Amino acid sequence: MIIIPARIGSSRFPNKVLANIAGLPMVIRTAKAVESIDKVAIATDSQEVLDIAKEHNIIAIMTSSEHNSGTDRIFEAAEKLNLNDDEVIINVQGDEPFIEVEVVKAVFDLTTKNRNNKKIIMNSCYKTMNNPEADDPNIVKLVTTDDNLALYFSRAKIPYPRDHHFNEYKGHLGIYGFTKKSLETFCKLAPAPLEEIEKLEQLRALYHGYKISMVEVNSKSFGIDTPDDLENALKIYSLN
Repeated sequence: MIIIPARIGSSRFPNKVLANIAGLPMVIRTAKAVESIDKVAIATDSQEVLDIAKEHNIIAIMTSSEHNSGTDRIFEAAEKLNLNDDEVIINVQGDEPFIEVEVVKAVFDLTTKNRNNKKIIMNSCYKTMNNPEADDPNIVKLVTTDDNLALYFSRAKIPYPRDHHFNEYKGHLGIYGFTKKSLETFCKLAPAPLEEIEKLEQLRALYHGYKISMVEVNSKSFGIDTPDDLENALKIYSLN
């Protein structure tokens, strides 16, 4: 199942998950973009989002407004949906209305492949980016092993090219795949110092000795964090 966390509060862009994108609220457009892959549910703390989802025949679950992360929110939703421990759960952010089906499907397939590997607690994806793009601290970079297991994630440029120019950074896309059981395991882990320093939740898994499996994808999508992001996206995708 694909579960989309949709918190109504946002300091930089209030009510952004309800922003109009070509006649559809952002979270609904996100849900419809991925509904061909698997069943979709929206996990929210807003009655308004719940009502709008119902209007569009999309499953929606009311969750606590006290969650610190979208991961905790989707786990509560998974519990309320009574999903089996081996159910594949994909976390797609509600501010990714232009995410490509192929990208989410790649994470879904990777998670399905690894569902019985208890050391792999989550699955995700990255795209290759050039040197100037990697300067942006809002774009998370990562390094991996030769079999695409994550070694580290950072807002800094990693690896650091000491002796020569480097132009093949790996940019993380915030789509995560779990089983219901691995999601429960992750949510029970104590927050990690590295996670607090970088403000990157996935570092909790690495800190506690778990593995994160990655897959390379091609994507032009980006999250909508500000009204300017939305305006730029509408221009890029020719939607008004």
